Amino acid sequence: MPRTTPPAGPADRPSVIELRQYTLRPGRRDELIALFDRELVEPQEDTGMAVLGQFRDLDAPDRFVWLRGFRDMATRHRALTSFYGGPVWAEHGPRANSTMVDSDDVLLLRPLADGSGLAPRPEARPGRDAAAPDRFVSATVWSFPPGRDTGVELIRGGLLPALAATGPAPLAALTTETAPNTFSRLPVRTGENAVVVLTSYADEDACRRHRAAVRADRLVRDEILPGVEREQTAPAQQLRLAPTARSLIGTAR
Repeated sequence: MPRTTPPAGPADRPSVIELRQYTLRPGRRDELIALFDRELVEPQEDTGMAVLGQFRDLDAPDRFVWLRGFRDMATRHRALTSFYGGPVWAEHGPRANSTMVDSDDVLLLRPLADGSGLAPRPEARPGRDAAAPDRFVSATVWSFPPGRDTGVELIRGGLLPALAATGPAPLAALTTETAPNTFSRLPVRTGENAVVVLTSYADEDACRRHRAAVRADRLVRDEILPGVEREQTAPAQQLRLAPTARSLIGTAR
């Protein structure tokens, strides 16, 4: 479907990001990805949002993970209202929804620090006939008690610098956006205090080597990671992700 109007142009670094994890009906993930990458990327961006990344979860064959971003909460409301009330979703939404068991596992996020958000470059997106890249994306999700900043600060001030010093710097470090969800048609998880770190690697072995180098750092091993673990409300979720052919995250090097 060719673009007929110029995109509305989301911010270079969106200040609001959704991390969406969908549980799908058995065997239908490739069907949803093909539909999404073919029909639903540009129409969403035409409303003013940024489709940032689409992934197969390597540990769950029926899970589709993706991220999208918005300039701010007001833009999010306008863009979602336009897209989900528009002709493209009316045409393709029923088929997309038919692949899903659950689409409500959604974290509403914002950059953890200045410059730690995602910087989309839609002009770099591969075309519809592209092959999936041979890349690996790691996403770690930490959960902390609402209102407690200790774990968040340990990641911001300790773990992130260690990650950047020992391997590829994270693509993004995000934390919970506490503004109310103003588009109730799409629920998000409430009462969260999360941190999400995304990193792209040439392959999973590179990710393992990077993590080993971080754990070998004395300060990280003896103070930062134990401090983070003490603050957690649950073990960190480790997402092993394979980008789809048209994902911006994990395709460009």
